[in-house]
Amino acid sequence: MRSLTSLPSLAILSLSFAHHALAAVVQQNLNIVNAQLAPDGFTRSTVTANGTFPGPLISGNIGDNFQINVIDNLTDTSMRRATSIHWHGLFQAGTNEMDGPAWVNQCPIVPDQSFLYNFSVPGQSGTYWYHSHLSTQYCDGLRGPIVLYDPNDPHKDLYDVDDETTVITLADWYHSVAPSLFPNLGNVDPVPNTTVINGLGRNTDGPADAPLAVVNVTAGQRYRFRIVSTSCYPAFNFSIDGHNMTIIETDGVETEPLTVDFINIFPAQRYSVVVTADQPVDNYWIRAIPSVAGATNATDGINSAILRYSGANNSEPTTNSTTNGIVMNEANIVPLVNPGAPGQPVIGGVDYALNLNITLNKTGNVGDGRHLVNGVTFIPPSVPVLLQILSGTTQPSQLLPSGSVYPLPANSTIEVSMPGAFPHPMHLHGHNFDVVRVAGSSQYNYANPVRRDTVSIGTASDNVTFRFVTNNAGPWFLHCHIDWHLEAGLAIVFAEDTPDIQSANPVNAAWDALCPNYAQSDPDTAFEATETEFI
Repeated sequence: MRSLTSLPSLAILSLSFAHHALAAVVQQNLNIVNAQLAPDGFTRSTVTANGTFPGPLISGNIGDNFQINVIDNLTDTSMRRATSIHWHGLFQAGTNEMDGPAWVNQCPIVPDQSFLYNFSVPGQSGTYWYHSHLSTQYCDGLRGPIVLYDPNDPHKDLYDVDDETTVITLADWYHSVAPSLFPNLGNVDPVPNTTVINGLGRNTDGPADAPLAVVNVTAGQRYRFRIVSTSCYPAFNFSIDGHNMTIIETDGVETEPLTVDFINIFPAQRYSVVVTADQPVDNYWIRAIPSVAGATNATDGINSAILRYSGANNSEPTTNSTTNGIVMNEANIVPLVNPGAPGQPVIGGVDYALNLNITLNKTGNVGDGRHLVNGVTFIPPSVPVLLQILSGTTQPSQLLPSGSVYPLPANSTIEVSMPGAFPHPMHLHGHNFDVVRVAGSSQYNYANPVRRDTVSIGTASDNVTFRFVTNNAGPWFLHCHIDWHLEAGLAIVFAEDTPDIQSANPVNAAWDALCPNYAQSDPDTAFEATETEFI
C-alpha cells in the first residue's frame, strides 16, 4: 500500500532528477491542414497534422522537453477550423495550460495563428497519443501517436525491435464530416464506415483492393508492438493470427508480462506487447474487430492489416483467427513498479471519495440523448476553467460550468466510483490511477491493481472504482473518450488544489492571447449554434 505521499510521485521525482542531465529538446511543427485523403478508397476532406492520417509520430525520451508548434491553416468550412491539441496521458505537471482541451485549459487556436505547446515529461515513458480536443474534430482525422523511449527500460531484454515500424494505430473512419454526423436529433451515436489500421482499411462498400497496412517482421526476431486506439467510438478486439502477445505496458505503465491471444482495447487506451516472429515465413492477418453491431466480419481484409514475414510473397493472408485463445482479463494486469493503490485497503478508505452516476437523457424532448454526470450535462463554458481560476475565481462553487466542477484538496487520496450501464471509456487528465475494481469483477484489489489513464466502466452489474493522489494542481478533465458522448456532455472537471493553481502553472503571453484572438476571429459560430439547438 502507498502512503499519502504516493510512491509513484516519489518515483517520478527521482526519475526527473536522474534524467535531467540527459533531457533533450524535441522540436516539431504540426501544420493543421485540410487534406483530401482516402484511407479506405473513399476520398473525403479531412483535418490532419501535416497532411497525413494518422498524424506523424512524435517521439523522444523520458524526461525530454517537447516544443510542438501547432499552426492552424484550416480552410474547409464544412468542419471546424479552430483547433486545440491534447497530449493524451502526459501529466503536464506545472504546465496545465499546455494540456490542450478547449474551454478547460485554453481557448482554441484560430486559423492563420499558431501556438507553441511547451512541456516536459519527467518520469514518463511508454506509449501515448495526441489529438484535437475541440468538439469532435479528431474524428475528422487529427490524431497521431507519441512514443517516449526509456534507455533503461526494465523490459528491454524481452524484445529486439522497437521503433517507428512497430507502432500500430487503430481508428474508426467516417465518410461524412463530423459536424454533419453529430450532434443530431436524438444524439444517436454515428456508426463508422471502416476500421483503419495505420491509416488504411477496407469496407464492404468500397474497393475490394483498397490497400491494407503491412507490418513487416523477420523470422526469429522479437517485436515490441505499441498498439494505440485513436478511436472516436468503438472498442476493438485485437489479435494476430498464429501469434500470441505478451503485454508489458498499459497506458504508459510498465506491467508484469502477461501473455494473451486477444486484447479488448477501448478508445484512447494503449498497450505494448511483445510478439515473437516464430511461425513459418508467410503472411498473417492482424485483426481489429470493432464493437459495432454486425461488424464482426474479418473477411476480404475488412477490419484487418497484414503481418508479413521477410521472404513471404506479396499477397494477402489465408490464415484463420485463433480459436479458444486466451482473452485478456484487465484484472490480471499488474504494474511492474510500485504496485498498490493509495489509501487504506477498504472501500472508501481514502481522504475523499465520490460517486459519479452516469445517465442518459431519454425524454423524447429537445436535448434527448444528452449524457449527465450526477444529473448535470457538461456544457463548455465561454471562458476556460483555467482562465477563470487565474482571473481570481478560486471558489469551485463559482466556477463554470455550474455543477460540473468538483473541487479536490491537495495531497489527498481520492476514490472515484462509477456504476456501470454502458462501457464508457473514462479518461482522467493530469494523472493515471489505480483501478481497484475493474469491469467484470465484484472484487476489490488494493495490493496490485492495474494502473492506467483510461478505463471502461463496464455494464449494469459493475461499479468500476479507481484511486489517485492529488499531487498535480490544476483543472483536469475527466470524460468519456467516445467523442460523441463527450460532445453530448459526458464530462466533469476536477479543480485540484485550487489555491495553488496560479503559482504552479504560470502562463505566458501567447497563452493569454488565445482567448482574445478567438473572441475576435471565431470561425465556428455556425457549429456552436447547432450545439445549442440539440445539446
